[in-house]
Amino acid sequence: MAKPERDSQEERRAFLSAAPAGPRDRRLALWTLGVSSLTFLAAIPFAKVQLAPYPAFIAAYQSALAVSDLVTAALLFAQFKLLGSRALLALASAYLFTAFMAVAHALTFPGLLAPTGLLGAGPQSTAWMYMFWHAGFPALAVVYAFASAPGAAEKRSTGAALAASIAAVALATVGFTLLATTGASLLPPIMQDNRYTPAMILVVGGVWALSALALLVLWRKRPQTVLDLWLMVVICAWLFDIGLAAVFNGGRYDLGFYAGRVYGLAAACFVLVVLLVENAMLYRRLLNAHDGLAAANKELDAFSYSVSHDLRAPLRAMDGYAAMLEEDAGARLGEDGRQLVGKLRAAATNMRQLIEGLLELSRLGRREPERQRVGMTLLAREIAAELGRSSPAAKVSVAELPDALADPVLIRQVWANLIGNAFKYSSNKPQPKVEIGARSEGGEIVYWVRDNGAGFDMQHAERLFGVFQRLHSPKEFPGTGVGLALVQRIVQRHGGRVWAEARPGEGATFHFSLRG
Repeated sequence: MAKPERDSQEERRAFLSAAPAGPRDRRLALWTLGVSSLTFLAAIPFAKVQLAPYPAFIAAYQSALAVSDLVTAALLFAQFKLLGSRALLALASAYLFTAFMAVAHALTFPGLLAPTGLLGAGPQSTAWMYMFWHAGFPALAVVYAFASAPGAAEKRSTGAALAASIAAVALATVGFTLLATTGASLLPPIMQDNRYTPAMILVVGGVWALSALALLVLWRKRPQTVLDLWLMVVICAWLFDIGLAAVFNGGRYDLGFYAGRVYGLAAACFVLVVLLVENAMLYRRLLNAHDGLAAANKELDAFSYSVSHDLRAPLRAMDGYAAMLEEDAGARLGEDGRQLVGKLRAAATNMRQLIEGLLELSRLGRREPERQRVGMTLLAREIAAELGRSSPAAKVSVAELPDALADPVLIRQVWANLIGNAFKYSSNKPQPKVEIGARSEGGEIVYWVRDNGAGFDMQHAERLFGVFQRLHSPKEFPGTGVGLALVQRIVQRHGGRVWAEARPGEGATFHFSLRG
């Protein structure tokens, strides 16, 4: 089936999740990582210096972290809806998980909202929530790296996949929260008052190793995109966060505890800043494209005027003089002369039809669809009856079709072209057959027109919808090669798709989709 791709490679590369990382991107990422690393190394000797407890810092930090991660997740989910990439779905889920866990962690933090924390938290709950939280993100980053393989696009509806991911993240957050609170007795103690126990070293070592694994997998990933590059910077900051807040420090409210959380907030902001810059760049490109489109439309208007007046007038004169010559001197021209005059008139007629087709495409490019409820069954049956008069032997079947929200004038052109083609290309069959139907598919209504006519080789399917592109000679089937280009333009203006499937000598089926 020759379905069009939702985005071309060039369109995908407009997004940083698909744009290859260049030298400038690498230099900027290395500078950021270098400054971050030097700050981390400078803070290690002072990580155990005890500072005054400021629970308000935790509230501000967790709130900022949750908001930053939620915005990042929303931007990544939006890109997933556009591109259908499983990798983006995994990364968006990772940021959503950190946002949910940041909120749950704050609720269980002792002394913040209650002396021992909320949600039935015990003395070990907050520390274990931190470990689950900081293990989940790198684990999903590994999934992101492996899901970035070419062709790993989401096969389900993007809406269903998005809803399933959000539900899975919410369930995981609830599960880890219950394990760290109600099920705390099942876990080894890693906190003694505000200090770490020896078991903490093993636990945090495992979490740190998981982050290092995520960094290694991302480093080995090829090709690397701009998003991959900044995600590696995030993972490094994540390692520094864990190192200062849980490895090199002594417990809560020391310098490492505070500094680690500053790294955590920085890590959360890196990808958000990159995505916001990307959105600004895309908006700038959109403005530039809009200006270019306005200029092109002006040129198109001038071209249409020229075609309408400067080209059609000479054609009318040629056809008129040829008709006069044929009428007044036909007998003296002889058989050969009359054939030449006939060919001249046929060529003029064909050129006029081509020009009319171009003008129709031009007018359509500037017209916005005026949408209203259209009864597709009645419209298809009316057009089939009207066009079927030229093919009385054809057996026509029109099923009950769902109504559509569309421009009735434009959608009539779609049906007229597709049904007219079905009659035309099945006209050489002893028992021509034309079938019209519809089905629901992934939130869309797909309408189709099927015939048992000449068909075509699917290797040439992409040429079908190009202007003046024909798979059969005019001697076999007359036409200008503009009709299917019009169909595609109209359907795309309605936000739908059009494609075809066929076999040579066995007929063809043309599909077009509209939102229900």
